[in-house]
Amino acid sequence: MVRADYKNAIIYQIYPKSFMDANHDGIGDLRGIINKLDYLKDLGVNTLWL
Repeated sequence: MVRADYKNAIIYQIYPKSFMDANHDGIGDLRGIINKLDYLKDLGVNTLWL
């Protein structure tokens, strides 16, 4: 296991209620965040701050 080092972290802060709405009820949700993980990884993000 590799030790995480905050000095090398690419942090992306997400407000779950407004980030991504997967079930179309008008409120962001965890499924919406999960659906965007590949996109965030492509951006170079390696740490999420919820």
